[in-house]
Amino acid sequence: MSTNDKGGTAPLLVLNKIRQILECFTIEQPELNLQQITKATGLPASTCQRLVHNLTREGFLDRTDDTYRIGLGLVRWAAPGTFGLDMVQLTRPALQQLRDRTGETACLYVRDGAYRTVVSLAETRHVVMRLFMIGMVMSLHAGSAGKVFMAYDPSARRAAVSHGLTRHTASTVVDIDVLDRQLEEIRRNGFSASFEERDLGAASISAPVFGSNGELVAAVGIGAPTQRLTPADVARLAPLVVEAGEEASRRLGYRPGSRLEPTDTEQ
Repeated sequence: MSTNDKGGTAPLLVLNKIRQILECFTIEQPELNLQQITKATGLPASTCQRLVHNLTREGFLDRTDDTYRIGLGLVRWAAPGTFGLDMVQLTRPALQQLRDRTGETACLYVRDGAYRTVVSLAETRHVVMRLFMIGMVMSLHAGSAGKVFMAYDPSARRAAVSHGLTRHTASTVVDIDVLDRQLEEIRRNGFSASFEERDLGAASISAPVFGSNGELVAAVGIGAPTQRLTPADVARLAPLVVEAGEEASRRLGYRPGSRLEPTDTEQ
C-alpha cells in the first residue's frame, strides 16, 4: 500500500483544489463559467474541468448552460451549520415566541436562487403537525414564505419565473399575472398566506425580515395542517407573524424607515 493510500498528502492536495474552486463564488459573483473558475484558481485547465465536472455530479455545484453556482446539495448539507450564524442565533427568541403565541411550528427561511431553505425552527407541541426540518429546500412560488421573498425582492421574482412556475397542487399559482397581483397584495398587507399550494393539507402565513441596511434578509412564518389553519384564522394569526418578523428584524439591527424599496422595473 502506498503512502497516499494510507492518508498521505495527495488527498489533502485534492481537497485544497476543491476549496479553491468553491471559494471562487461570492455574493458579488455567484455564477461563473469554467474559464473564469480556471483563471481565478490558477489550476491547470484540464484539472479544473475534471474537478468542476465531479463537483457538479455530486451536487456541490449546479450548472445552468455554461455557468456554475454553489449547488443546492451543498446548501442543504451546510444548513445545520447555520446554528452558528448570528442571524439564526439572534432571531431564535422571535421564533420561539411566535411558536408559543400561535401554537404552530415557526420557521426562518433564507433564499438561494429560485429556492428557499429552512435555517431555523421552533417546533409545535401538537402531536399532529406539518413536518419541517432544518435544511428543507422549497420553491419560491409555492407557499407563503417564498412569495414574501418574491414580493420584496425583484431578483427573487425573476429567479422564480426564470426557473419555471411548476404546479405542485391544484392550488399552485402558475399564472404570472395572478402571481403578480398576489405579490402586490403581500406588499400592501405586510404578510403572505397560502393554502395547499405546495402540499395538500398544509397552510402557512409568513412575513418579511429585514437587515440593518433595510434589505430583505429572510422570511419568518408558521406552518400547520389546514384543519388548524384556515382562511378564517388569518385575521387572528397574521398580526402575530408580522410582529415576529418585526422583532426578528429589530434583533438584526433594522430600524423603521431604513427599508430599501424595490426599484426594479420588472417587479
